[in-house]
Amino acid sequence: MVDKNRSGHADAQGNIPRQLDIPRYWRSRLGDLERELADVSSGVVTQIAESPGGRPVYSVSYGEKDDHVSQANFNSACAAGNPAYYAMKTEETKPVVQIVGPVHGHEVENIAGTVNLIHVLETGMDHRGKEWPGIRETAEVCRLVIVPCGNPDGRQRCPYDGFVGVPHLTMTKYGQGTHKDGTLWGWPHSKANHPMVGDVGILGCYYNDDGINPTHDDFFGKMAAETAAILNIARKEAPDIAVCLHSNEDPPFLNQPGAVPLLIGLRIQALATQLRNRLISSNLPAGPIHELPKDDGTSLLIKRFNMNSAIYHLCGATAFTFECIHGVVRSGESEAPATYDQILDIQLTLFGELLSYAIDNRLYWRRGRPPE
Repeated sequence: MVDKNRSGHADAQGNIPRQLDIPRYWRSRLGDLERELADVSSGVVTQIAESPGGRPVYSVSYGEKDDHVSQANFNSACAAGNPAYYAMKTEETKPVVQIVGPVHGHEVENIAGTVNLIHVLETGMDHRGKEWPGIRETAEVCRLVIVPCGNPDGRQRCPYDGFVGVPHLTMTKYGQGTHKDGTLWGWPHSKANHPMVGDVGILGCYYNDDGINPTHDDFFGKMAAETAAILNIARKEAPDIAVCLHSNEDPPFLNQPGAVPLLIGLRIQALATQLRNRLISSNLPAGPIHELPKDDGTSLLIKRFNMNSAIYHLCGATAFTFECIHGVVRSGESEAPATYDQILDIQLTLFGELLSYAIDNRLYWRRGRPPE
């Protein structure tokens, strides 16, 4: 049984895209998310924001929240020599994991992933009927907060429910949008105009209806409601680990943030290695382990200060980007590099490794005077 993907949208060459068969377990539409949330009973569903387009942004939390006895913000606590003044964490407090669903609306793989994750947490199995006992077991000893979709405006504008087998330039057209003359903004030039207003033909799904790309919002000014809500979760929950879910045309990998301590980068490398080994052992596509950002001192450019960096500076979390694989077909190639089945396995494998890493690599911040 399959659902037919929506049609009637021109691709990057001006053609109408072919109908694509989308498996029923692939639940990437906003309506799919609403129906999943309506069935939540073990978790707590909260509307945390409303998008410029008037669409709700939700969080789903599992596990009772511990009182971390905060007396300062993270920045001030670090200046005092001890992050525990922001959030005291002991062997008795639960590891906290924050999962931020796609803030780029065309990265629909991640909605399918978060919807299936919620289904696993509620029923023990994904929408294929596949059981994931490790996820439920590890989640039971954690505090888990999921934002299933961080940009419902962008998702609503996306004409595709999945990109497996779709030409790469078609994904680019709807992901980053076009100039008024129809040429593609593309990556990374799509970040050169923010908010994305003015020379816009198709407003890419990167952006909410105000043209804001939440990944590069004005974190030190007035943020979009979606961005502010995501960061507010980080501030209040004090997560040990936070992942922002993205997608690209390459095999999946973890991306390092900029402007964070070396310890955070090393923790991300360790988790990336753990995940890559698990993906390879499961015969799933796996990308490389990225090196830590380097700076030779000759550039004034800030290295990837984005939502992950902002989350770290709010709460000290090991915060990073996970780049899933779209399954798009590159120019000159004829076959998709991944199937919907594989992509969903990649998503749920990530969540399992994320939870187990959080348990095995707890952050402990105790009260007490810093060393003299």
